[in-house]
Amino acid sequence: MTFVPLSEVGKGSRTVSPGGERKRLPPWFTVRLSQGPDYREIRRTMDRLGLHTICEEARCPNIWECWNNRTATFLILGDICTRRCHYCAVTTGRPLEPDREEPLRVAEAVQALGLRHAVITSVNRDELPDGGAAIFAETIRHIHRLIPTCSVEVLIPDFEGNKEALASVVAERPDILNHNIETVSRLFPSIRPQGKYARSIELLDRAKRAGARTKSGLIVGMGETVEEVRSVMRDLRTAQCDILTIGQYLQPSKEHLPVARFYHPDEFEAFKTEGLALGFSHVESGPLVRSSYHAEKQVSS
Repeated sequence: MTFVPLSEVGKGSRTVSPGGERKRLPPWFTVRLSQGPDYREIRRTMDRLGLHTICEEARCPNIWECWNNRTATFLILGDICTRRCHYCAVTTGRPLEPDREEPLRVAEAVQALGLRHAVITSVNRDELPDGGAAIFAETIRHIHRLIPTCSVEVLIPDFEGNKEALASVVAERPDILNHNIETVSRLFPSIRPQGKYARSIELLDRAKRAGARTKSGLIVGMGETVEEVRSVMRDLRTAQCDILTIGQYLQPSKEHLPVARFYHPDEFEAFKTEGLALGFSHVESGPLVRSSYHAEKQVSS
C-alpha cells in the first residue's frame, strides 16, 4: 500500500493549466494506492456484466479507497453524455440506444458483490423523452427485488424539468434521491450551459415534497466566491435538501475549465459547520469529497 501525491497518479488525477503544463497541487492532496481483493473483485464483476462506473468515467481520485471498501457507483444509460459541462471528464457525444437488460445486470452485480448500499447514476440522455427515468426506475425495482436489504441511492440528472420522469423515479422509493447542483447560479451559463440553476433547485424541492430524502453536491474552485457557496447552501435548505457534499474541483485535462483556486481543508471544515447549522442532516466536505463519497454512512444520518 502506497501513499502518492495526487498529481502523480494517472491521467485523471492531475490538474493541468490552460497551457497544458501540470499545475502542482497543494500538499494535502494524497491518495492511497492499493488494488486489494475487493478492488479486483469489483473490477472483475463490472467487466463480466458489461457495466460502467462513474468512478472510472469521471476519473474519481477516491476509486482506490472506495473500491477497497466495496463501494462503487454504477453508471447506467451508457457512458456517453448528451451534455458538455466544462468541468466533467465524461465523454460527450451521441449515445447508443438504452440497454434494456442493464437494470437487471446492475442488480445482479449488487447481489454478487454483497453490497449493503448501492449508488446509481447516469449520463444525461436529453434525446430520450423521459431522460432515462424509466431505466432508473427499473434498476431500483430489480435491486429491491433481488436484494431487499440493500439501500439504494440514485444520483439523477434534471430530466430537463420533466415532472412525470421525476415522479416515476421517486415512486420506486429510493432511500436517497441525489441531484447535484454542482456550482453557483452565476457560473451555470458558462460551466453548465445546458443546465439551469433554478430547475435543479426546483427538482430537489419537488422530490422532497413527494416524500424523498434528498441530497445534492457542490464542486468548489471553479471561480465562485465563498459567499456564493453559502448562498447555494441556503437555497438548498430552502428546498429542504437533507444531505450536502462539497469537494474541490480538479481539472481533468487541458481542454477542461482550469482551477480558479484550491480551498484549504480548514475552509471545507467551515463549510461543514455552516451546513450543519443551516439544518442539513449530514454534510460531507473536504478536498477529495465527491457526491458518492461515504454514501453508505449517510443513509441513517
